[in-house]
Amino acid sequence: MGVSTASPEKGIAVVTVDFPPVNALPVQGWYDLAAAVTASGRDHGVCCVVLAAGGRGFNAGVDIKEIQRDRGHDALIGANRGCDAAFSAVYDCEVPVVAAVHGHCLGGGIGLAGNADAIVASDDAVFGLPELDRGALGAATHLSRLVPQHLMRALYYTSRTATAGELHRHGSVWRVVPRGELLGAALELAREIAAKDGSLLRLAKAAINGIDPVDVRRSYRFEQGFTFEANLSGVADRVRNTFGSEGKAS
Repeated sequence: MGVSTASPEKGIAVVTVDFPPVNALPVQGWYDLAAAVTASGRDHGVCCVVLAAGGRGFNAGVDIKEIQRDRGHDALIGANRGCDAAFSAVYDCEVPVVAAVHGHCLGGGIGLAGNADAIVASDDAVFGLPELDRGALGAATHLSRLVPQHLMRALYYTSRTATAGELHRHGSVWRVVPRGELLGAALELAREIAAKDGSLLRLAKAAINGIDPVDVRRSYRFEQGFTFEANLSGVADRVRNTFGSEGKAS
């Protein structure tokens, strides 16, 4: 359980997140993930990072129960900062990051996948932001990198999900494969990337980030301000306190 890093073959690091049962990460988990991705990118023996997950799904966002247990705002602030750290680590990783997505990719999962350089998904993967059902806001910045603007808005307002096949048709998912072939497909893409000159790859990553039309770090922190406002006004607690009553995963 937690965050682990492996080197299955030369030039590739696999960072795996495993927080049973649904990979809803506690505050420290987000920081651990950020540290693992950053360290892998700084290793000059690594030319590509694969971000993977164990268990039932890729990521279910923050651990809402951790926030509910906190009588103040420390857990919320920690979750905001931790998510920002993890998303930024993926985006700023010195080498390309391939996200290997299976099952649910929700909330914070969208932040991770949306900031990755490429996505390989299993055919059971679904992507979405159930934030309005969880008393939160955020990651529209990253969903906008996966689907067209008007679809992003419709998905955000309804809390509905899009399938891996749909995202593949929009061009944001590189390849969709059966669940059992996911890691192999992600490693295949990572292997092709890692075959390039490592120094040139690092320059390419910096160059591509430099021409991004949207500053994802500033944009996401702007969104988080509204999450905190929702908490201060009490509306977030009102919505969040219904969490779990429908029997849904976080």
